[in-house]
Amino acid sequence: MGNYGRFPLRLVRGRGSEVYDESGRRYIDLLAGLSVCALGHCPEIPARRVREQLDRLWHVSNLYHIPIQEELASRLVELSFADQVFFCNSGTEAMEACLKLARLAAARIHGKERPCFVAMENSFHGRTFGSLSVTGQTHYQEPFRPLLSEVRFCRFGDLASLASRLDDSVAAVILEPLQAEGGLHAPPQGYLKGVRELCLKHGALLVYDEVQVGMGRLGQLFAYEHYGVEPDILALAKGLGGGFPIGAMLARHEVSRHLVPGTHASTFGGNPLAMSAALGVLEELTRPGFMEAVCNKADTLSGRFDRLLRQNSAIRERRGAGLLQGLLFDRPVALLIARLHERGVLTGSAGKEVLRLAPALNIPDALLAEGLDILEDTLKEPWSA
Repeated sequence: MGNYGRFPLRLVRGRGSEVYDESGRRYIDLLAGLSVCALGHCPEIPARRVREQLDRLWHVSNLYHIPIQEELASRLVELSFADQVFFCNSGTEAMEACLKLARLAAARIHGKERPCFVAMENSFHGRTFGSLSVTGQTHYQEPFRPLLSEVRFCRFGDLASLASRLDDSVAAVILEPLQAEGGLHAPPQGYLKGVRELCLKHGALLVYDEVQVGMGRLGQLFAYEHYGVEPDILALAKGLGGGFPIGAMLARHEVSRHLVPGTHASTFGGNPLAMSAALGVLEELTRPGFMEAVCNKADTLSGRFDRLLRQNSAIRERRGAGLLQGLLFDRPVALLIARLHERGVLTGSAGKEVLRLAPALNIPDALLAEGLDILEDTLKEPWSA
């Protein structure tokens, strides 16, 4: 179907941060499948775990206990704020689970229905009806209205705007700790702490969408650790499987205990193959020194972007954090992305005017430098929308 606007590239194989097209041409991947391939393409340890699992068990459904599912859940609980985990297959499914749990738990906790959600302008949470309803970008929503009616939007980074939307009908406040698809907007200093305080004041749950910004992307395993403010419910996907489809919802017990049999389910969620891949990813991400290396690469990326900002008048600012950073230009970046493809570098956008880079967390320093050199050289040539 014609719902994807694809670039004219036909990629057939990859290893690490390099991919190849049908003709054998090599590309440096600085986008990592939209932050999915956290360890690059075909990473050794997750791939080995999946191959071994292929010969043991693929699927039995959640009618039964699945030991490898329990192993991954225990590991995520051990590493996070959460007490329990629900597994699904994608980021938008994880957000749907978060919405259902938040509304259910809020009603049970307060003894009355709390039907409303407060979400952020410029946010992106997925393409299904619930996640789309809390996505604060009208061009995604317009063709599919009416959506969920009980959603109020406020300005990201503005505590007064949030406070004006809160009352005792609000089940939860939903946000990305760093807005990714909406333009790589980082929160102001102290903002998330203020959000947490307002949620406590009004009895609203706090839901983080870490689908893109979690799993080491900002230099710590979870994005909330980067900002020092824990949520009540959290959505994960993308990097968790390192390229294998998986989604997860993490929550505190006082919230998650309300998700009893019959309230929510997933046929394929928590299947042994996805669990194997995610356990392999976590094995790498939690290896001593791994996150320090991510932070060093992020510093390199920041430094190079700051240099480009000083050199190029078309660049307005650097955005983002960790290994999810971008450059805001004074013009659309589609042609620049195409030019970079011609020179063997894969990048993306976050909005029409923001060039987005989200390389694998373990991209070799030399390969990152090579890709950034090509970007710098490309920006010396004239280009426009």
